[in-house]
This record gives sequence, C-alpha cells and structure tokens, in this order.
Amino acid sequence: MADVFSVIPASVLRNLSDKLYEKRKNAALEVEGIVKQLAAAGDHDKISAVIHLLATEFTYSPQANHRKGGLIGLAAATVGLTSEAAQHLEQIVPPVLKSFSDQDSRVRYYACEALYNIAKVVRGDFIIFFNQIFDALCKLSADSDANVQSAAHLLDRLVKDIVTESDQFSIEEFIPLLRERMNVLNPYVRQFLVGWITVLDSVPDIDMLGFLPDFLDGLFNMLSDSSHEIRQQADSALSEFLQEIKNSPSVDYGRMAEILVQRAASQDEFTRLTAITWINEFVKLGGDQLVPYYADILGAILPCISDKEEKIRVVARETNEELRSMADPAERFDVGAILTIARRQLSGEWEATRIEALHWISTLLKRHRTEVLSSLDDIFDTLLKALSDPSDEVVLLVLEVHACIAEDPPHFRQLVIFLVHNFRVDNSLLEKRGALIIRRLCVLLDAERVYRELSTILEVESDLDFASIMVQALNLILLTSSELSELRNLLKDSLVNPAGKNLFVSLYASWCHSPMAIISLCLLAQTYQHASAVIHSLVEEDINVKFLVQLDKLIRLLETPIFAYLRLQLLEPGRYIWLLKALYGLLMLLPQQSAAFKILRTRLKAVPSYSFNGEQLRRTSSGNPNQVLHHMPSGSQITEDGDGIQDGASSHNGINFAARLQQFEQMQHQHRVHTKVQAQSRNSSSSSSKEVQRPEEPQHPPALDMTGPPSRSRRNPGQ
Repeated sequence: MADVFSVIPASVLRNLSDKLYEKRKNAALEVEGIVKQLAAAGDHDKISAVIHLLATEFTYSPQANHRKGGLIGLAAATVGLTSEAAQHLEQIVPPVLKSFSDQDSRVRYYACEALYNIAKVVRGDFIIFFNQIFDALCKLSADSDANVQSAAHLLDRLVKDIVTESDQFSIEEFIPLLRERMNVLNPYVRQFLVGWITVLDSVPDIDMLGFLPDFLDGLFNMLSDSSHEIRQQADSALSEFLQEIKNSPSVDYGRMAEILVQRAASQDEFTRLTAITWINEFVKLGGDQLVPYYADILGAILPCISDKEEKIRVVARETNEELRSMADPAERFDVGAILTIARRQLSGEWEATRIEALHWISTLLKRHRTEVLSSLDDIFDTLLKALSDPSDEVVLLVLEVHACIAEDPPHFRQLVIFLVHNFRVDNSLLEKRGALIIRRLCVLLDAERVYRELSTILEVESDLDFASIMVQALNLILLTSSELSELRNLLKDSLVNPAGKNLFVSLYASWCHSPMAIISLCLLAQTYQHASAVIHSLVEEDINVKFLVQLDKLIRLLETPIFAYLRLQLLEPGRYIWLLKALYGLLMLLPQQSAAFKILRTRLKAVPSYSFNGEQLRRTSSGNPNQVLHHMPSGSQITEDGDGIQDGASSHNGINFAARLQQFEQMQHQHRVHTKVQAQSRNSSSSSSKEVQRPEEPQHPPALDMTGPPSRSRRNPGQ
C-alpha cells in the first residue's frame, strides 16, 4: 500500500473523493497519466495495486463521494492502460458492476458512465462479463431516476454495438438469463428485452431462431401489455421470427407448438389471434414433427372457431380444415387423443365448436374406423347425451355419427335402447326433438330396421304410460313424414306382400300400447275388418280425453294426401264395406259437437250410394252402417276390403287377426289395470267418504266383461 501512495500523491487521492465533480475529474486525469506511465514501464504490479486501492478504498467506501471518485478513477485507469487493459478487467469491472445497485442514484449514474468509458477502451474483451452487464442494464432500464435511465441507454447501445461485432459472444450462455428475465412485467424492462432480442436476431452468426422456444412464451406474454408500443415491438419481433421459420429448413416445431396451444386460450384477443396465426403456419409447415401434437393443436383450434372476433374464427376454421385434411390413414397419430379432445369440446358451450368436434369424429370414423371403435367406450356416452343438444344442427350431425357407428349391429341396438331411455327420462326431448331424431335416423339407417328395433324394445317396456306416448309419437311420424313413404307403401301391401305382413306384425306388438295407433296402423295397412274389430273391442275406460285427442288427430290426418287412397276407396262402398264400418265406428266415438266429428261426418256424407245384395248385408250383420245401407239397392257384387278374402276369414297372408286382436285386448287390459292402480294410489290418502264414491266402481262390471277374449256373440267369426 505504501508503494501505491508513493505512486499516487495524497492530493490526488484527496481530490478524487472531493464533493466537487471538477476536482474528481482532474484527479482522475492525473490517475490516468500515472497508470499510462506505469504501463509504459511495464510495471503491472503497481497498476494492480492502484486498481486495488481505487476499488477497496473508494468504490466500496461508505462515503458516496469516495464511491463516485473510485468509479471515475477506475475508468481513468482503464483509459491509461489502453490496449493492456484487458489483463486487468477482472479487477476493474466487478466494482463497477456492484455500483449499479448503489442506493445513491448519482453513484449509479457514474457507474454507467465509468463502464461506458471502460467498454469503449476494451471493446470485445469485456464480453466475458456480458451476462452480468446485461443483468445490471436490465435493472437500470427500469431505474427510478431519469438520468440513470438515460445513462443506461447510452451504455446499452454501446454494448449492443460491441456484441454484434464480437466473435466471442456466447448465445448458449446468454439464453438462460434471457429466459428468466422474460417473465418480468415492468414495461421498461420489456422494451429493453425486446430490443436485445431484435438486435441479436439481426446478427447472422447468432442463431436466435434455434433458441426461440426458450423465450417465445415471454414474447407472447408481451402482446397483452398495456403499452401499445411494447405490444407493437413484440408483434414486430414475432412477425420477423415467423418469417424466418417459413424460410428455415430446420425448426423445432414441437416445443413451440406447446407454447402456442396455451397462448391460443389467452384472455387477450390480440394474443389469441397471433397464436392461432402461428399455429396455422405450423400446421402447413410442421409435417411429421407436429403429428404428436395434433390433439393439443386441435384442442386449441376448436374453441377459437367460436371466438367472438371474426378474424380469429376465420383463421381457426382454415387451420381446422388443414389439420383435418392431414388426418389420413397413412399418418400415425394418436386417434384416441384426438377423440378425447373432440369429446371434451362436444360438451362445451359453443355450438360452432361442438359442430366441428362432431365433424372430426365423423372424419376419424371414415378414415380410422378400427381405432375409433376400439376407443368407442370413451366417447359413446357423450355422443348419446349430445342427442339432447339444444342445436338442431348438432343433433343432426350426432345422428350421422351414430348412423356410421351403428353399421355394426351391437352398436345399432345400443343406440336405439339409449334413445328410448332418453325419451323416457326426458319427455320434453321426445316432444321437441323426437320427430327430428327418428326421421333423421330413418334416412341415415334403414327406416324399417329402425322401426322394427323400436317396436321390439317398446313391446316389453315396463313403463306403460311412456310406452303409450312413445308409440303415439312413432305412429304420427310414420303417418306424416316424407322420409317414411316407402315404409307406408310396404305396410299398404300387408295383405298381399310377405314383407309388408312381417312389418305389420312386428309393429303391431308395440302399437298395442295405443288404441289409436293400432287403428291408424290398420287403416294404413288396409286391414279394415280388423280395424273395425279393434274399434268394437274398446271399452269405456279406453275412451278418455287422451284417446279423443289422438282420434281428433287421426281424423284430420285422414284428410291429408297420405290417406288419399283410403278416401278414393270410399267411392266403392260396396267393395270396402269394412272401411266404411270402421269410419262410422270412429264417428260414433266422437262427441257430436267436436270439429273432428263434423269433418268425418262431412266426408261420409260424400260417399256415393251403391247397392248391397242381401247376402252381403247378412255378412256384416253386427254394427252395420245402417244409414248408408238404407240407400243401397240390392244387386251389386262385392269383395271384403277389395282384396278378395272372405269376410269370415280369421287370417290372411299368414296374419292371424284373431290372435292379434287378443294381443291388443291383453295389452289394453294391462293399461287399464295400471290406470286403476295409479288412481287408487292417488286416492289412498283421501277420506273414507271419498273412497266410497271412487269413480272406478261403476266401471268394474263392463271392464271385466270387455277385457276377456273376444266373444263370438259380439264379433264376426275369426275377428
């Protein structure tokens, strides 16, 4: 230390710590001259001693003026060393870096000034301290003192110049520090970071693109900054990188895809748009690298399809189509993972997203059917529940998917069973969507197959009230839907066509749950004699409000084009006497003041008068439409129902009508018993006086009489 004081006069050391800047500056100039002489003499030991003195006695001093003098002294010593300064940087730079965090803003300012002068001298030699300098500048960029910020900016520009021209800069060592700092929210720091990223990316020898995954998330995070300038800078940097990606033969798409997927779900609109734009380019460029990320990418795209911002929706749809076009059988990707994403989005709140999720399931079924069916248990319940979706378009698409799955018989039956179950637990679904679902299934699958399966299930349905409602709904669809015209034509030939007969018998079993459905089926199948027998088998309990409502619907349906053939048959009342008798039977069941009564009576009044011979009158002995027969002169030859069968025949084309009628009566007996049990249950808590007057009592005798097998004295033979 004594040698140092002999080298540097006491007055210089005293002025170096003076409160006046000019005195410190002059003292520094003297230090510069002294160091220059020592360097010329090659006395580096004394130079080291001088630097050590400046660092320990001045820059680490508790006195602010001492610290200021020490900083300006170190800079002066570096200037004095000129080209030989590099070998003393290990002593010079650390004290300056420590001063960047000094509590005194003036000290921090002089630290910036000192390092600026040091850097100008040593240039690329101080790259070994780059990370520490970068870290210090990162903090100073957000300094509370404007003068310090200004000084830091000047130093920052110089450091950037040095780095861009240096061949010693290590990007590998710098990236971890950059990645860590990218999470800082301070706007000044963010500007500082984006500036460095842009500068380093402009250097041809520095491969910033290769390290983009390390700081990409930070750049995307800046897109939602409150400062427009920062958002613009981040967007500009990202645009430049995206352009480089398009032109680069080697890009790590995978790591970046994970980041983009997360950012596509950002609350910030601009961030979502940028992320989905990047994903769009990645899908086009990524190739095999992106195959493992298809599911994650799809999970990001589908919600964006329903985004409130149109630009995002457009890009998302384009990306979705591009991705779906790549899902060909040759690609080896995780079908199960894609299905999981589609299932999750199918349960989402946005209709457009649910629709696209269904398109994906449909696409996978066509291209990867085996893999989809192996994962069917994971998505089948969700697909079934989607049948209750509030959107008609979603329901129609779900049905298409189900139809594709139902090509396999076990899945077909499972679908129909669940449909019936859904209708059972949710009556509103049957009421609002039943027709849509059944009609669409009949188009996508074979209508006869659908109706046969439904009939088989409903035949053994334990909930009799639901079975009746369901059969009525199916019957109405059968009678009115254009999609079921072929099924109606097949049923019209039930008496002459074995296929029609089989269908008639199949439907009959479940149609027995509803008297009006059976009557409608018989009218459609032109089994008019049996229709008349069914009408005559009805008892008082059967003719209730619900029955009359259904009858009203049937009467109105008889006036539609679907039953035009039946109305034309009324032009030959002698040939179709059982049709006439059935219609008159229905007329007798209607209240005279009802609109349906007036409609049917008006139609029957239009029936022309033709003759009946005496034999024909005798063969329709019970329940004859006497009013019409009264106006029919004798002499005409007729055949029953126009099909040439004898009136007394109990079966035709293999249909045992007597057994069918018994089947109907037994089912109606079950319904009557069920109704009575329900009534008794409702009345169980009533008073004893009310129990004596329960409405079922007067009905017992006729009910017991009517529920047994048909009596020969009440009906024509064989009916």
